[in-house]
Amino acid sequence: LSQRSLSSKIFPWPSFDLTMFKKVSKDQIGQQSQVKSSQARGIKAAITEQFPNVEPYLDDIFPKKYPLITSKSNAFHCQFVIINKAILFVEVNKKFFPTLRVIHQYPDIMKKVQVDTGAIKFVMGGANVMCPGLTSAGGRLDEEFEEGEMVAIMAEGKQHCMAIGQAKMSSKEIRETNKGHGLEVLHFLNDGLWETKEV
Repeated sequence: LSQRSLSSKIFPWPSFDLTMFKKVSKDQIGQQSQVKSSQARGIKAAITEQFPNVEPYLDDIFPKKYPLITSKSNAFHCQFVIINKAILFVEVNKKFFPTLRVIHQYPDIMKKVQVDTGAIKFVMGGANVMCPGLTSAGGRLDEEFEEGEMVAIMAEGKQHCMAIGQAKMSSKEIRETNKGHGLEVLHFLNDGLWETKEV
């Protein structure tokens, strides 16, 4: 099952407003349903295609003893991928992103950027990342990425990822332009998605 056919079951939907993730209730998650084995393979294949480095960890992230559950949320206009009552991935606009709990356990599955100390408090409040916060002395753009890619957002002087973002422009454009919003923050530490430990 292709990523396109998987996504076509949930989209098109209205624009996804991720600021709503600041607060999440269980009834907003939506009705959960166990997917067929062929659909589960399709979801894993789509995630692997988007994040090739996840492949060695697939069996750990998706243990065979637990069924793969999905939940289509009308409140957030997205689909949640759930294992053992934990949300592991979110699919929106035909792209997946892992939750921070997954990234903290498997930190190398996606590309990383780093923001300087001045940007940390804003990102932790859900604000988008401005280009200067990535290109300053405390920022890092070591890996190349294209517009629309999902990246892990690290903080200067901190060990663990603090947010997940989607690139609003390529890494090259961020360096060259150095103004405006470089990343849209989708999920950050202590937001509603982080606080939802079980569904």
